[in-house]
Amino acid sequence: MFLETTASRARRKGWVEVICGSMFSGKTEELIRRMRRAEFAKQRVEIFKPSVDTRYAESDVVSHDATAIRSTPVPSSSNLLLLASDIEVVGIDEAQFFDDGLPDVCTELANMGVRVIAAGLDMDFQGRPFGPMPRLMAMAEYVTKVHAICVRCGELATFSHRTTASKELVLLGETDSYQPLCRSCFTAARNAASTTA
Repeated sequence: MFLETTASRARRKGWVEVICGSMFSGKTEELIRRMRRAEFAKQRVEIFKPSVDTRYAESDVVSHDATAIRSTPVPSSSNLLLLASDIEVVGIDEAQFFDDGLPDVCTELANMGVRVIAAGLDMDFQGRPFGPMPRLMAMAEYVTKVHAICVRCGELATFSHRTTASKELVLLGETDSYQPLCRSCFTAARNAASTTA
């Protein structure tokens, strides 16, 4: 049985897909959509999320519009290798919250014939590249950048503006803590915040 599994996996071609963008841009919805299509195709799928993300549910991945799919919370990227031994499609939500080893883990899974789909914020609340996302995007075969709508002007939003005073890099929150903004509105909001600080 092990030889059959190894041989069939060697024939499969793996790759890495990244879905990125600001908060409220539909990253998780797109991840769930791709995972459901893989399930419909009778592929063995598993979705993982960082243990720190408990906003909506302990073990489900849930989008802002309340679409949900069962997932496995893990404390670090190395756990993915242990738990994805017989999986054809691996989904990873909130990839920005994982450790810097995530790109190497995704590469190893893809080299083993696994399709890896990772979704996460490409920038933090200050507009800087977030966690392992830059490396992940650089080595992925496919990158999809999704956009929200700027709540101030209605243009496409690519930035996640924090509306609270916290300076912590990781602050789980919703519309009470974050707003999607376009570049010009984000720049204006950051300038206004720096003059009042």
